[in-house]
Formats: sequence, C-alpha cells, structure tokens
Amino acid sequence: MDTLEEVTWANGSTALPPPLAPNISVPHRCLLLLYEDIGTSRVRYWDLLLLIPNVLFLIFLLWKLPSARAKIRITSSPIFITFYILVFVVALVGIARAVVSMTVSTSNAATVADKILWEITRFFLLAIELSVIILGLAFGHLESKSSIKRVLAITTVLSLAYSVTQGTLEILYPDAHLSAEDFNIYGHGGRQFWLVSSCFFFLVYSLVVILPKTPLKERISLPSRRSFYVYAGILALLNLLQGLGSVLLCFDIIEGLCCVDATTFLYFSFFAPLIYVAFLRGFFGSEPKILFSYKCQVDETEEPDVHLPQPYAVARREGLEAAGAAGASAASYSSTQFDSAGGVAYLDDIASMPCHTGSINSTDSERWKAINA
Repeated sequence: MDTLEEVTWANGSTALPPPLAPNISVPHRCLLLLYEDIGTSRVRYWDLLLLIPNVLFLIFLLWKLPSARAKIRITSSPIFITFYILVFVVALVGIARAVVSMTVSTSNAATVADKILWEITRFFLLAIELSVIILGLAFGHLESKSSIKRVLAITTVLSLAYSVTQGTLEILYPDAHLSAEDFNIYGHGGRQFWLVSSCFFFLVYSLVVILPKTPLKERISLPSRRSFYVYAGILALLNLLQGLGSVLLCFDIIEGLCCVDATTFLYFSFFAPLIYVAFLRGFFGSEPKILFSYKCQVDETEEPDVHLPQPYAVARREGLEAAGAAGASAASYSSTQFDSAGGVAYLDDIASMPCHTGSINSTDSERWKAINA
C-alpha cells in the first residue's frame, strides 16, 4: 500500500509529468510471464515457451527434408518450393530471436535489438499470410515463376510497411502497460495499433471464409479445398481474440494481457506448422495434391473449333498405342511447370481458361489430329 501511495504522489506532483499510462506497481501474473527469469538464470520463461515449438518444428522439417527435396525435384513446382523455403525461414528466425533474447542483458540497446528481432519475425510471418491469401484468391490458377515473383514482391512491400510502422511505434512510443522493472517488453506497437491491426485482419479472414456463401462465387474462381477456409477461419478467430484482449488493455483492464499473451504464443509458435499442415502436407504425402484447386465451369458451344487432346486410355482403344504413349505426357495438364525434350514449357491451369479450349504444342499438332480423327 505504501508503494501505491508513492506512485499516486508521483503522478500528482507538478514537478514530474504524468506518464501516458500508469505502470503496474504489483505486476500481474500475465505480465510476469513475459519477463520473469527461470531461477537465477537469465533465461525467461516466455522465450523458452516460444523456443521449444520452433525447435521441434525445425527438427521435423529437417527429418522430412530428404523426401521433400526428392518430391520437389520431381514436380519442379515453384509455389511449393516458395512456401517450403518461407516456412523454413520462419522457423529459423523464431529460434534466432528466442536465443538472442536469452543471451542479451536488460540494457536499452539489448531491448531494442530484441524488438527488432520480433519485427523481423513478424515480417516473415505476415509475408506468408498475405502470400497465401493472394495466391489463393487471385493467382491460385497461375503457378509460374513470374506470378510467384510478382506475389512475393507485393507481399514483401506490404509486410515491410507494416513492420516498419509497428517497429517505429514500439521503439519510439513503448506501451507503459508492458514496462517491467528496468526495461520495456515488446508490445507489438502498442494497444491501439494492436487493436486496429487485429480488427483489420479479422475482417479480411472473415470475408474469405464467407466468400463461398456469397454471389461472388459465381463470378470468380474460388479455391475448392476445405483446408484453405479452415486456415482462414483459424486466423480470423485468433485475430478476434487478440482484438478483444487489446480492447481490454485500452480500458486499462490488465486481464486483457492474458488474452494477448495466449494469441501471441499461438501465432509465433504454431503459424508455420499451420501452413505446413494446411497446404504442404498433402503435397509431401504419398499422393501429392494441387495447393489451390478450382472448380471448372463448363461452357457449352455449338461448334467447338479446338478440341482437348483425348486421354491416354481412349487413344489406346482406338489402336493408336504409339501416338497415345507420346501424347499422354503432353496431355497431362498441370498447374506447375514441367520439362520437355525441347526445353521448359508452361501450361495454364484448367481453371484459368474455358474447359472446351486448350493449347497444343506445335510439335504435336499432327499427332493430336490423328488422335481426334
């Protein structure tokens, strides 16, 4: 009680300006979790909690690396290579941030370095978030290297702008509610920024979840895989809980810190595994699947001018075994690039064009005519 009276006296004094938000005299248990050390060591419980899941996931990635490399080498899919590398990078950055936080002291320079590592980790996580949404809704049917580069360029710029803004607010205007002892804890840009960003991402992911139930599904091609919408629903719920915790903190209710602690732990520890389970597990399994599959709309025409090459089984029934064997490799449409004898060719995904048209390589045009005759 004496300590509380001293704080009240200090805030009411005309000699010292009052802080923007009063610090907590007796730290809440959810605040203690963020900075309390394990015994006499300099290792914090919070850093250890974030380190263990990232280390376990990195071990899993290394264990699956030989089979994953073999599968990627066979398919040569740029989108899977991109996601696999980004998931690896997120795990490594998360481990590096936790290790550095365990080794630095509580000086101001060390605190700034720790916050910069937090922002770097957030930058990579947000880049993957935006990449999944953009590839899924806008460019899912385009899986060439050029489209991947364009998407990554867009997400890099957006993620960098977000991280720089958040980092500037965090370093120059630290949240007084997250100051403990003689240093400031990483506060994600403050309560207000946390609230605004959480509400924004909640609305985005909620819109993605309800898109298949809206009239827009008749106008645009939407992913048909259920895992895509489960992924969006999980992130929408996570941002909703984070926003509620931020609202409580804005009203000086310290219990809101427990809510944001839980969402922060789940996001920085299990977001990369969520990406792997939702989008990469099927690809690296026994039967690879397309990352974003689309339902094809059949358009009826009276006199089609161009015919798709017939399946291999039909060609065999017509007695053209030699031509059918050569045409099977050319007729297997994929949304990824593949190697041919004359070089590298790219085929558009079936969802990106009407189902009654197709592109036939000039070298095989006569062969398709023989099959379709």
